[in-house]
Amino acid sequence: MPLVRHAHEKPIRLQLRRDLVRSVKRGHAWIYAEALRATPKTQPGVPAILLDNRGGREIGRGYYDPGGSIALRICTTQRGEQLNDVWAADRMLRAIALRETLFTGDTSAYRLFNGEGDGLPGLVCDRYANAAVLQLDGEAARRFWHAPGIAAWLAEKLALNLVVERLPGQPPKQVRPLLGSQPQAPIPFTEHGVRFMADLIHGQKTGFYLDQRENRLRMGAYAPGKTVLNVFGYTGGFSVYAGLAGAAHVTTVDSAQPALEVAQAHWNMNGLPEERHSTACADAFEFLKSASEAAKTWQVVILDPPSFAPNQASVPKALNAYQRLIALGASVTAEYGVLAASSCSSHVSLDQFTRACQEGISIARRQANALGIYTQPPDHPVPLAMPEFRYLKFIIMQLD
Repeated sequence: MPLVRHAHEKPIRLQLRRDLVRSVKRGHAWIYAEALRATPKTQPGVPAILLDNRGGREIGRGYYDPGGSIALRICTTQRGEQLNDVWAADRMLRAIALRETLFTGDTSAYRLFNGEGDGLPGLVCDRYANAAVLQLDGEAARRFWHAPGIAAWLAEKLALNLVVERLPGQPPKQVRPLLGSQPQAPIPFTEHGVRFMADLIHGQKTGFYLDQRENRLRMGAYAPGKTVLNVFGYTGGFSVYAGLAGAAHVTTVDSAQPALEVAQAHWNMNGLPEERHSTACADAFEFLKSASEAAKTWQVVILDPPSFAPNQASVPKALNAYQRLIALGASVTAEYGVLAASSCSSHVSLDQFTRACQEGISIARRQANALGIYTQPPDHPVPLAMPEFRYLKFIIMQLD
């Protein structure tokens, strides 16, 4: 089965309106509609050749989306390279080789393909043990990539027995089985030897927040003998790591009771004492406000909210929300305690988020030293020329 569609179709030709050659050659894979001289009407996902703005010289090839703000996703800057199964398989094998370098047997879940970061624009694939989840970013990607062919290829190369595609929409998301049957139960996996389950149908993202793997491990180092508060705790990833590291007690807060039930199940399946873990189903802001008013504190506080900025227009409101959240988090962090704050909003830059942390700490009338500033892990590679692809920010601070 093919990996890409339209491999034998003659590509259309698109020309730049302004000089973006250097940006493209450095590895920026997105060409916006306003950067093109014309946006011809055709089917999404057709192959396209990008020409420079002067002499019409070829500078890249990719696939076209006539109705999207990102009109062209560049797949190669090698002149004349065909976007066919040979090209796709080479990129996929390269991505797999990186993961085989990164992970040993104690971690069976990771991002296998990270779109543009692996030279596979619009294609995301997460692996959970012997299962995998595909996500294709938009209609053009779904028409360019051949999902059933990719599933068959993955089954052959990695001995998988289940591959599904998660389609657009809010959880519970529509899941299309590509290999095997629709999963009837969560998929068990390990992460640094820690046991978890991924709900491929109802879970957030593709079933689990794989991008926080290394940050969960980092926060465990601060937990021995400490009281820990995990806010927006979801299914308890940070909580379990803290418990395994020897935390005195961990509190997991989330607004969804089903997520908290899974958090408790994760705690139990790792053999941790039930009396050292409690859950609270509450709005995060209200919980923190009530705890602050009651002068309650924890020695380690983790704030891992969902994206506050779904688009560029929402950034100012998002920054205010981050400031308020961090101020509340600081108010319940004990003296010389550790506060960790995260943002997964791609429209919020690291500088903006760092300033929001500074403002929030100041509002709480505290001071802080940064112990570490981190982004997504190496199985989520980022083109160096695409800072907008670096969406995850995680800042660990020690407060006075």
